[in-house]
Amino acid sequence: MNALVALGKLVPVVLAFGTGAIFARRKVIPAAAAGVFTDFAFLFAIPAYLFGKIYLSDLGRLFDVRAISAYATGAVLCMIAVGLVTGGGARRVALRIMAAVQVNTAYFAVPVFVMLFGDAAPIFPILLLQVCLLSTVVIAIMEFGGPGSTARKLARAIWASLNTPLVLSCNAAIVLNLLAVKIPGPLLDGLAFVGDSAAPVALFALGLYLGGAGLTFRGTTREEIALIAVKCVVFPLVTLLVCRYVFGVTGEWLSYLVLIAAMPSPQNLFIFAQRYDIDVDMAASVVVKSSVVTLALLPLWAQWAAV
Repeated sequence: MNALVALGKLVPVVLAFGTGAIFARRKVIPAAAAGVFTDFAFLFAIPAYLFGKIYLSDLGRLFDVRAISAYATGAVLCMIAVGLVTGGGARRVALRIMAAVQVNTAYFAVPVFVMLFGDAAPIFPILLLQVCLLSTVVIAIMEFGGPGSTARKLARAIWASLNTPLVLSCNAAIVLNLLAVKIPGPLLDGLAFVGDSAAPVALFALGLYLGGAGLTFRGTTREEIALIAVKCVVFPLVTLLVCRYVFGVTGEWLSYLVLIAAMPSPQNLFIFAQRYDIDVDMAASVVVKSSVVTLALLPLWAQWAAV
């Protein structure tokens, strides 16, 4: 897929995202309303979309062990690099690793993949990897700084990672797929109807949120620039090199993995920073600005990953 084709397919993404941002800035819809759209997308529309897609998928093709291992290797390399150059306490390091390596799957990757490929199901294995491994590690580090026993902290971290609508719906779809449980057609049609709204609503909600955040690149710190550069340039580049030249991943999976790695930092970064009261301003800045940089670079990554 060349850059011009990718750019054309991303026009609806920019339209939904940009309209949300403009509406928030001009107060056509208050930025506070982003929470309503976000809840609908996160709690209902995206889980409905992923459930239907995964239930009807060929799981053997969806879970490509070599591709997933390649992505995980690139992620671990970047995590180690960020951890080594970051000073301060464990929570500070964990937050920066999350900013540099984790991706915004629900509100950015899903709608982008729907527009580029017509299907966001390939995101799920990476979503599962992120939730079960990366997020659990980050939450565990954050929790260990608080009160309570080690076992309880670890259990709390695992539960917080797995007890989300996205993960629950995807895991339910996998189980029903493996057991060959027959789901009535009307129910699947209903889920597909709701799921079709996931992409535009998620992007509009993200635009509302970022528009209300008062985006400005003035005053961006060197650390924020470095984290955004790692997230939007270094991580996808490492993923491309590791996948292609170390694991021999090619074709569609190479494009999927590079584009997933090129997604912006997750909104959970800001949520975690608030919850654990650490570097809240930095987290908010990275989430907002990495989203804008990602939109600008996506057509280029779509082309390079296909070469």
